Amino acid sequence: MGRGKLRIYLGAAPGVGKTYAMLSEAHRRVERGTDCVVAFVEHHHRPRTEVMLHGLEQVPRKELEYRGGVFTEMDVDAVLRRAPAVALVDELAHTNVPGSRHAKRWQDVEELLAAGVDVVSTVNIQHLESLGDVVESITGVRQRETVPDEVVRRADQIELVDMSPPALRRRMAHGNIYKPDKVDAALSNYFRPGNLTALRELALLWVADRADEYLTEYRSEHRVSKIWGSRERIVVGLTGGPEGRTLIRRAARLAEKGAGGEVMAVYIARSDGLTSASPKELAVQRTLVEDLGGTFHHVVGDDIPASLLDFARGVNATQIVLGSSRRKTWQYVFGPGVGATVARESGPDLDVHIVTHEEVAKGRGLPVARGARLGRSRIIWGWAIGIGGPVVMALLLNTIDLGLANDMLLFLAVTVAAALLGGLLPALASAAFGSLLLNYFYTPPLHRLTVADPKNIVAIVIFVGVAVSVASVVDLAARRTHQAARLRAESEILSFLAGSVLRGETSLEALLERVRETFGMESVALLERAGDVDPWTCAGSAGPAPAIRPEDADVDMPVGDHMALALSGRVLPASDRRVLAAFAAQAVVVLDRQRLQHEADQAKVLAEGNRIRTALLAAVSHDLRTPLAGIKAAVSSLRSDDVAWSEEDRAEFLAGIEDGADRLDHLVGNLLDMSRLQTGTVAPLIREIDLDEVVPMALGGVPEDSVVLEIPESLPMVAVDAGLLERAVANLVENAVKYSPPDERVLVAASAMADRVEVRVVDRGPGVPDDAKDRIFAPFQRYGDAPRGTGVGLGLAVARGFTEAMGGTLNAEDTPGGGLTMVLTVRAVHRRSDPVARSAVAERQAS
Repeated sequence: MGRGKLRIYLGAAPGVGKTYAMLSEAHRRVERGTDCVVAFVEHHHRPRTEVMLHGLEQVPRKELEYRGGVFTEMDVDAVLRRAPAVALVDELAHTNVPGSRHAKRWQDVEELLAAGVDVVSTVNIQHLESLGDVVESITGVRQRETVPDEVVRRADQIELVDMSPPALRRRMAHGNIYKPDKVDAALSNYFRPGNLTALRELALLWVADRADEYLTEYRSEHRVSKIWGSRERIVVGLTGGPEGRTLIRRAARLAEKGAGGEVMAVYIARSDGLTSASPKELAVQRTLVEDLGGTFHHVVGDDIPASLLDFARGVNATQIVLGSSRRKTWQYVFGPGVGATVARESGPDLDVHIVTHEEVAKGRGLPVARGARLGRSRIIWGWAIGIGGPVVMALLLNTIDLGLANDMLLFLAVTVAAALLGGLLPALASAAFGSLLLNYFYTPPLHRLTVADPKNIVAIVIFVGVAVSVASVVDLAARRTHQAARLRAESEILSFLAGSVLRGETSLEALLERVRETFGMESVALLERAGDVDPWTCAGSAGPAPAIRPEDADVDMPVGDHMALALSGRVLPASDRRVLAAFAAQAVVVLDRQRLQHEADQAKVLAEGNRIRTALLAAVSHDLRTPLAGIKAAVSSLRSDDVAWSEEDRAEFLAGIEDGADRLDHLVGNLLDMSRLQTGTVAPLIREIDLDEVVPMALGGVPEDSVVLEIPESLPMVAVDAGLLERAVANLVENAVKYSPPDERVLVAASAMADRVEVRVVDRGPGVPDDAKDRIFAPFQRYGDAPRGTGVGLGLAVARGFTEAMGGTLNAEDTPGGGLTMVLTVRAVHRRSDPVARSAVAERQAS
């Protein structure tokens, strides 16, 4: 049986209609005869959604008891036994009640898919794990229930359920989403127009990016080279000159005009590059383009216009931004320039923008001076001068008699010009052709290929020798210049590679993507195997369909005995393999670094576990032994027949036994709580509650007159786990009472600040220095000279762990006038509108 297919309805916020759309799809499938069941759908008492459940088979839910309450979750076993073709599972990011088979509902869905059941589910954009920080910055609310992005990305189909913010707020105001008593708070907080607009844009962009991934994969599989303008992608051609900043800003403005525009700056390093690049200027431009939301790419190419166009077509760009040439007018004799060539060869689907700047026509240096190899246009001009120049010179000299010496110098000048432009072969042709014309037209006897005077023979030989020498020197200089430019391009790449090491860039995938872009490959893979006969495995790859064996790749770069870098796309020249070898060596270093980091993290976890176990053994050997010894001594005394104990003595022994048992219960409870935090098994059940329903219950473990409680009636409700909050406050209060002077009472006060509520536990004890305020929250830490037997140092660690598990914070501050204040902050929900009810609760607690 194959794996089931996953379809997800994605929304920007609650209430946009995801569940309604999912149920509508279920009705359509049932009408077509598909076996479809409702595995779990939460209608939240919305009438229209509830009506859509009619006519659909619903699998009974599984009931679970948790903390005195009964909760229902999806019964995975029942769905598997029913074995439908399609199962509807709402709220993919939901956290299951403790005791369920899996911690998250998306894990239940994975099990159904593995069993061959197609699943239709829903999720909101704020529940994607990678967007947690972004959503929190927009709404001020941290999402505790998340689903990994990869789970959603693997879905076979994602459908965006969209609704404009005004329409969604109208639905909210009409009571179609939340109950009437929660509408005002929702509209003024989470469902503000700005929040909804930002979340909607986030959802649209996320779906657009995923569609773009599909498009890129399709184009690669079908080898589509034609540009499809599905979205604006703007490529900026950089030369490393000062005009690059102007081009980047101009491209960013162009991208802002179109939704989802993207800017990609590219610098192409090669022998006849756009200009000699300044590494410092390139670093500034790289920072600028990244600050503007674009990306920077470094590519090696043999021909600037062709490489630029290949890159643009490879990323499916729609526009290219280039700067006006910095060459002076007379320098255009060496060619039309990169901008004109790119514009001519771009085709109808790729727009080219030539942007003016302050450096226009200020000069760039001659092609030879900048180290360029002789290009095709120069060679053509060299042959034209070498063959046509002597003919034109002969026609001119036939009308003017300057003498043989001057005639030879003029022909030599033509040969030197051909050498400067075209190199050795055009110069040799010019020398041979020119010598024949000199002999035929100007050396006696005229119009015959013979020479009467031996001196003229020497002159012609010298002429040919000088021409050949000049041509050889020019050709040698051109080849040396090409080699130097090639080495310069390689040094730029190697310098960037070394810089990435110094910057600590350790992502193997990013490095392989850099290799793919630099050499213009379709895919790159780092392969390894354990031995000479073992199969190859892929340690990392970039691009679609990477090679799985070195022999399947177009380029194979061995690294050691059992590793290889495999590139697919084209065959590289031998001159590129030196740079490729440096990339391959760096890839191995990055891979080793990642593995060493992983091993170091594991070792750190093991070391932390060993430290905790050592401290736990110390606690068990001493702190737990003390109350046990007291209990045993009291029990032994009571059972002794040698002494007749009075009622007061017996009462004192029983009180000691009770006190020791309470201490044991407290210590063991903290140990168990700490073990839950260390293993990550704390799953808070967040509910909306009043603080005055929880905080007074946390004071049961301290003397009655040791605490002053101040909780205002106007305090908003908070979203917390009541049990975890009670335990955290209890630990804080017990710690404060322990270190407070006997005549000073601990103050527990609560206040509201924006969307947060603070609980402050204030004592007048000795306080804690600033450098120790974080250390006191570490497990098994007892500040100062606290004696053994006062606890194992877990109370504050457990309190902070429980607080953070609920999405809150716990910090220590100095109490004005001396002492320590613990500040526990949790998220507020909304204001209570019924102060009478709050007063009634306070009266019940006082009684």
